[in-house]
Amino acid sequence: MCWRKVWSVLGLSFCCFSLAVAQSSKPAITLDEYMSTTEITAERLAPGGSAAVIATETPDWKHNIFSDDLWLWTADGGLRPLTHSGTERDPRWSPDGKWVAFVSDRALPGEAAGDDGAAQSESDRADRLWVISVAGGEALPLYTQKLDVHAYAWSPDGKFLVFSATQPQTEEQQDAEKAEWKDVIRWREKDRGDVLVKMEVAPALARYVKAPLPEDAASGDKKKAEEKPAELPPGAQRLTDSNEEITEIAPSPDGKALAFETGPPSQREENPADFEIFFVAPEGGAARQMTHNEALESKLAWSPDGRWLHFEVPAGAGSLEGKYRDVQGRLYRMDPESGKVERLGAEFDGSWGPYSLLPDGRLIATGQKGTETQLYQVDGDKATKLPGLPGTYADLDAAKGSGAILVRYSTINDPEQAYLVANPLEPQQAKQLTDFNRIFAERAQPEWQTYSWKSDDGRTVEGVLIFPPGKKDAKRLRMLTLIHGGPEDADGNRFGADWYDWATLAADRGWLVFRPNYRGSTGYGDDFMLAIQPHLVSAPGHDILSGVDALVRDGYADPDKLAIGGYSYGGYMTNWLITQTTRFKAAVTGAGAVEHAANWGNDDLTYDDAWYLGGAPWQNPQLYESEAALFQFNRVKTPVHLVQGQADVRVSFLEGVLMERALQELGIPHEFLVFPGEGHGLGKNPWHGYIKVRDELKWLDKYVPD
Repeated sequence: MCWRKVWSVLGLSFCCFSLAVAQSSKPAITLDEYMSTTEITAERLAPGGSAAVIATETPDWKHNIFSDDLWLWTADGGLRPLTHSGTERDPRWSPDGKWVAFVSDRALPGEAAGDDGAAQSESDRADRLWVISVAGGEALPLYTQKLDVHAYAWSPDGKFLVFSATQPQTEEQQDAEKAEWKDVIRWREKDRGDVLVKMEVAPALARYVKAPLPEDAASGDKKKAEEKPAELPPGAQRLTDSNEEITEIAPSPDGKALAFETGPPSQREENPADFEIFFVAPEGGAARQMTHNEALESKLAWSPDGRWLHFEVPAGAGSLEGKYRDVQGRLYRMDPESGKVERLGAEFDGSWGPYSLLPDGRLIATGQKGTETQLYQVDGDKATKLPGLPGTYADLDAAKGSGAILVRYSTINDPEQAYLVANPLEPQQAKQLTDFNRIFAERAQPEWQTYSWKSDDGRTVEGVLIFPPGKKDAKRLRMLTLIHGGPEDADGNRFGADWYDWATLAADRGWLVFRPNYRGSTGYGDDFMLAIQPHLVSAPGHDILSGVDALVRDGYADPDKLAIGGYSYGGYMTNWLITQTTRFKAAVTGAGAVEHAANWGNDDLTYDDAWYLGGAPWQNPQLYESEAALFQFNRVKTPVHLVQGQADVRVSFLEGVLMERALQELGIPHEFLVFPGEGHGLGKNPWHGYIKVRDELKWLDKYVPD
């Protein structure tokens, strides 16, 4: 990009021409390269700030799975693999920085492992807690019982691991239930809540290694351990039971309280009241409910002095200010004594995301505003933007014993990497720790720009235009309108390269890609986000169509070469928009509903659907029908490529079947791909996402040739 504004017009033209030549001299990225990206899924900074553990996910094409691995970075040795089974996730440092705990379904010592590293027998698999020494050696399981960990945390002194799992049953209970119900599924009655458990780490690991225990390692009451129910691991102490699933655990710094967050054991988010914060004493007992609201709290974190419990409410997850609404991300803190809650950073008109607390109590958070996500220091109502680089900062973790933070950063053309920031107030001065996906620097890269237009009601809307390499500001390009999901999300200056986010691959294939941040998107204020309700698809639909009109009018898009697509809510919008206009010559859609009544019942976010449409189906039937694509399908003329995960419960697989049936009845050219075993996200088999993108590009080229 030309950045020297003092250059003459001739000099500016030469600069852009040189860039175009440079880009055209690089080869296009192949589909195989594009779909083989390594994604960073978590990063944790050691207490002293001199080491980090990084979790990644990479396609394993040979075994038809995604490989989840842990990497260790040290100041002296750089980055190296920490684990090797390919099934590890959610790493956490011990307070002394000597151990890393993680969750894995890898085979137990002595068990046969399958191709995916997990226990060969499906009946033996469980997401157990494991611990590995950063000094070397093999990982060891905390227990061998088949207990799936839902959440866990180290105790402040590092002696215990506290974790939650579904309340176990004895063999007698299991046999009695099987005898009574056979193979019948009791729809709600089958769900059991969680048990909160703590275990001493040293005695548990001593079962696998011949090592003397520290003198105080077995300081727990032996008699109590012997009295534990047989279904829990030996030495496990039951702290409390919950009727809900326990999704997060946060011990206070002084070890005098445990905070935890709940969620529905069914995984169906039908009622915001299932999501609340509780306190329990470290020795166990009845839990005390601390919140009563219609928000979905997450990311619990104590201030270093134990004075406050902080948490966030992500975008689209309600707020503590009244009844449920889809608003931008919020930050809060709670006084653990009184239960009083204060909102933080309220003056910021963007959307708050992940945050971390420094050792001195200062709060650093990611804040999305428009197409950029930057780091901010939050103090009370105020938020001060820190001097970061243009792009997207995502997630962050502060070292407990130093002022350093670990953060992920990317741009549209720069793959996401982990960075160490020694001074958190100067994030532009960061040290890159990882170098994944370097192939993108060796291939032609598209240029991009933000684009604003007026919707048909006069509201200003913004989006992103991604040009084919070397064709910045070219005119009359074939254009793909690629609509983000959510809708509580926004496209911007961040990297994406997978089955869901393939805009830069489409641009590399000669498409101008238009990514509209329609009303309902985050980063543009609560009013903009709330303007989607109650017209779930028609209100944002008008924004998108107005944007397409503006791009045609401005000469960027060829009106005879328009295509449209999206997944999840982007699929909702695609399905509706092809009933409103015949201008799109091809559509690629996935996991999008075509009606809202059955989807309200099948969707695992039913309270969200009801909020969007102003009530349950019987309360607002006219709106449920008028906002549904199905009842207007007689207008569809656009050839449609449709995909769906067969096990999807976010948008039922049957919505895809219904749409295909309508297209077949109407004689509209279409193709329907069904991915077995896949839920809403195609995370089981990487070949499913590969085939999805491969065939979508073929479909677009067939009906909208370059």
